[in-house]
Amino acid sequence: MTSSLFARWTRLLASALVAGSLLSGCGYNEFQTKDEATKAAWSEVVNQYQRRADLIPNLVNTVKGYASHERETLEAVTRARAAATSFQITPEVLNNPEAFNKFQQVQGELSGALSRLMAVSEKYPDLKANENFRDLQSQLEGTENRITVARQRYIASVQDYNVTVRKFPNNLTAMVFGYETKPSFTVENEKAISTAPSVDFGK
Repeated sequence: MTSSLFARWTRLLASALVAGSLLSGCGYNEFQTKDEATKAAWSEVVNQYQRRADLIPNLVNTVKGYASHERETLEAVTRARAAATSFQITPEVLNNPEAFNKFQQVQGELSGALSRLMAVSEKYPDLKANENFRDLQSQLEGTENRITVARQRYIASVQDYNVTVRKFPNNLTAMVFGYETKPSFTVENEKAISTAPSVDFGK
């Protein structure tokens, strides 16, 4: 290797190191890390909502076997589940307040429909005594608890990311690279959705 070529590579390496140092110093790498953390936390939220959706067909069919005339309530749960599962969950949802609110809305409607189904089921002693139903009840209750935990972790992850976006000098990097604050679950929505449906049939 000639001395001129060596000097050129040395300059390129030095430039790369300086650029890397500047990007790291202005928070660029921190944005990457925290953005990935929010995506991972979001994936867990979606996984738990999907787990709940997967339980619903068996739950509805079990209730139907004992309370088929509760047609309106059963259909409401089925419709709400269809709306929730048809909503396309994409990475853009994390940066789009309107889409994120729509996601909250369809999941909230499903939570409400499930609560009404649980309330109706209280009227049927034979249903409450059914082993399959009690197993589904237990799984649903556990899933609702997992949803609450996953949502809380996501909220904490987004808060951490948003603080990074706003604080100086990271806010300058955010403006240059287009990093914006991410929407999170609202207080009102958190109260409505994070409260698990009443599924205590032991009384």
